[in-house]
Amino acid sequence: MTIARKSHARRKLATAISSGGGIETPSRPAPALARAGVRPSKSRGQNFLTSGAVADRIVAAAQLSESDPVVEIGPGLGILTEKIAARPLRSLTLVELDPRLAARLRERFADGSDANARVINADFLAIDFAALVADSPVKVIGNLPFNVAAAILRRLSDNARMISRMVLMFQREVAARIRAVPGDEAYGALSVFNALYWKIDLHFGVAAGSFHPRPKIDAEVLAFTPRATSSFTAENERDVLETVRASFSAPRKTIRNALSHCLGIDSPRIARALERAAIDPGTRAEKLGVPDFLRLAHALRVELSGRIVIRDA
Repeated sequence: MTIARKSHARRKLATAISSGGGIETPSRPAPALARAGVRPSKSRGQNFLTSGAVADRIVAAAQLSESDPVVEIGPGLGILTEKIAARPLRSLTLVELDPRLAARLRERFADGSDANARVINADFLAIDFAALVADSPVKVIGNLPFNVAAAILRRLSDNARMISRMVLMFQREVAARIRAVPGDEAYGALSVFNALYWKIDLHFGVAAGSFHPRPKIDAEVLAFTPRATSSFTAENERDVLETVRASFSAPRKTIRNALSHCLGIDSPRIARALERAAIDPGTRAEKLGVPDFLRLAHALRVELSGRIVIRDA
């Protein structure tokens, strides 16, 4: 965004605040939501960030530069958008599901020369990410709807090669599962899926009182960078993911029993695959790391002489 554009946007913002009863005050979102005809939806996981300090910290964590194309997921009332748009960027794309909020964002951030931004009124999970991203790699920022945050992370992981950095907000318990390592109580399939694609280099908590409406639990922000080299080929990716799912399908069972039940394979064949992968058949999935699952996926492919398919999928 040029200096002239930023100045014009700030003048428009100042006028709106002085004449519109504080419609851009992040700490008082209820009046702005009422004017937009929006009631926060629990089914959509809508909890609007109200803390400017937290918004500043999130945007700082994204390490934005003037060469960065940026995608914001679920901008809502624009508290993060305002901070992002104040930075010099290559481009800014906002993906907002609610049509009333999308119209409001378009008026504020994509009206003529005010900002180098575009607003996409759509469900992020239904968008072709490759088509959305004109320039890559992009940086992704978002206060994700809590009820679909894990699904959005899965979609972003599918497109990790087009992303240089992500800063995303989750419910605290979900964030703990994402960044957990073997031996942690929260460690599970989601932890492994994340570790296959990303490294987390920063995380910090956000109190429940920083949102409207106030959720029952706190949130956490995670900063992701893609792994420099992929742990598997595109051809083998599905087999690795299915191996992880099968391994955690019955957390209280040993890895041998969980795989046998979920894959519908007799125990001797599972035992041979585990031996080939140098994994104790009596261990449990929560004790295994990414290298173990990669070896196991390869061993299962050899044993099955083909693709790994979960029986109950």
